[in-house]
Amino acid sequence: MSGHSKWSTIKRKKGALDAKRGQIFTKLIREITVAARHGGGNPEFNPRLRLAVDTAKAQNMPSDNIERAIKKGTGELEGVSYEEIAYEGYGPGGVALYIETLTDNGNRTVADVRHALGKHGGSLGTSGSVAWQFERKGQVVIDAGRYTEEAVFEAAIEAGAEDVVREGDEFIITCEYTVFNDVQEGIKKAGIDPSSAELTWIPSNEVAVAGKDAEKLLKLLDALDELDDVQHVHSNADIDEAVLAEAM
Repeated sequence: MSGHSKWSTIKRKKGALDAKRGQIFTKLIREITVAARHGGGNPEFNPRLRLAVDTAKAQNMPSDNIERAIKKGTGELEGVSYEEIAYEGYGPGGVALYIETLTDNGNRTVADVRHALGKHGGSLGTSGSVAWQFERKGQVVIDAGRYTEEAVFEAAIEAGAEDVVREGDEFIITCEYTVFNDVQEGIKKAGIDPSSAELTWIPSNEVAVAGKDAEKLLKLLDALDELDDVQHVHSNADIDEAVLAEAM
């Protein structure tokens, strides 16, 4: 398992313990609003909105908040207009970073991202400088304590997934982004309830990072995650297991 995947797992577990719920809601509301603006307010006909709503419900966001966010996206309620901007850069150890944001003020966001990068040994790159190192994929997470590996593997492959791996107490299902919704539906029809699902960016190659660089990188990833405008941070880092263990 790559260090980046382990960091993602750590982030999910830490999030359940110490994340600021208000910040999580802020990011989810932005995603719901933008999804509704682009694809309409009916989750049945808008896969991106359905995923955002499912994620919000998994975080116990009140239904009223979800409905208001949808209505702001469709224009039924007045709301802020968010722009999707991706930033590319480098972290300690020369790792590539692909940073997805939703913002109502691009100048503020780029300044915040640049500050976080500079403070923790990173730098902002030009458009296209690292994006080529990542592939758009769908990932579905299954609780390994609830289902057998055989059941998960069979359901995932039959639904069109390309890979299933066990990472600790979770099964991670990976698929092409074009069949992401089909894979989710197929897994659910097989009686398997995902813990989470997301469209993400998977690195084609990884860079090993250890020692002080690994410690700095984890601090940088946390700092970027804490920015309200940042939705997702992707890296091609294979982070040293000893450093990851301390992060837990």
